[in-house]
Amino acid sequence: MKIDIHTHIMPSVMPNWLQKFGYGEFIHLEHRNCKACMIKGDKVFRELEVNCFDADVRLSEMDETDVTMQVLSTIPVLFNYWAKAKDGSETSRFFNDHIAETVVKNPYRFIGIGTVPLQDIDLAIKEMQRCVQVLKMPGLEIGSNINGVNLNDEIFFPFYEEAEKLGCALFVHPWEMMGEDQMQKYWLPWLVGMPAETSRAICSMIFGGVFKKFPKLRVAFAHGGGSFPITIGRVEHGFNVRPDLVAIDNQVNPRDNIGKFWIDSLVHDANAMRYIVEVMGEDKICLGSDYPFPLGEHCPGKLIEEMKFTKDLTDKLLFKNAHDWLGL
Repeated sequence: MKIDIHTHIMPSVMPNWLQKFGYGEFIHLEHRNCKACMIKGDKVFRELEVNCFDADVRLSEMDETDVTMQVLSTIPVLFNYWAKAKDGSETSRFFNDHIAETVVKNPYRFIGIGTVPLQDIDLAIKEMQRCVQVLKMPGLEIGSNINGVNLNDEIFFPFYEEAEKLGCALFVHPWEMMGEDQMQKYWLPWLVGMPAETSRAICSMIFGGVFKKFPKLRVAFAHGGGSFPITIGRVEHGFNVRPDLVAIDNQVNPRDNIGKFWIDSLVHDANAMRYIVEVMGEDKICLGSDYPFPLGEHCPGKLIEEMKFTKDLTDKLLFKNAHDWLGL
């Protein structure tokens, strides 16, 4: 069995929210000359392959790569955190309803997690409650920062508290990478910015005491935890030598937080895979491929299988740990 916790999907037909709301760079999909184009505002943003929105093509490719189930989440550029709260709430509901409908049609192949308008905590909580209680989703995908605000900010504590009560898992995905405007060349926002952005989210939640305050919160981070696993020694050293700057809100050694959250397996390198298993723990890594995008693992789970781990460890990485994170 393989459960891929990191896959993205969008609807094939979307409203033109720019026309409806009259502002911003809302994205919709247009099919032009046999190509699917993401339109951001009024300009072409990206061409998409059909597997990004066609569930039948997705199922066929899952069969080809022996993926049992995919966890479906929206594409981070569709979070719309920058929008007016009521408009972000509307777009979130649209994407969540689409994912829920996709799951209903193929409940043994897909699991859906939602998106919420975190620019307004009350509306975000309301949509989270709908996702879990009405749409029967086990979790949500959220950004690594919300309009530049780190995830340790106390404004998010009521959201975390409700997520704990609901048993709602959280999948943190990098977006709006820090320094993005200064490194557009060479695809550096994706190659360098995303790992750093993921570490930013992990460290913010650790130093802000989020895992201490909300011990039942189940959080997973994308892209192998980004640069966090390889820099934990530096992070811990900084905690020890400059507690006046680091241990402001949480006096617990950051290394002691390992084991309190999950990461996905998307590291693209055998040495890195061995390392994250050693550092993060064999119970806290879930298969994640970033399907269907180019930076993803094109045959999900292939690296894990090639590692020749024990069957018990391989099963944990391929599906058992995903069960635990999702609370299935």
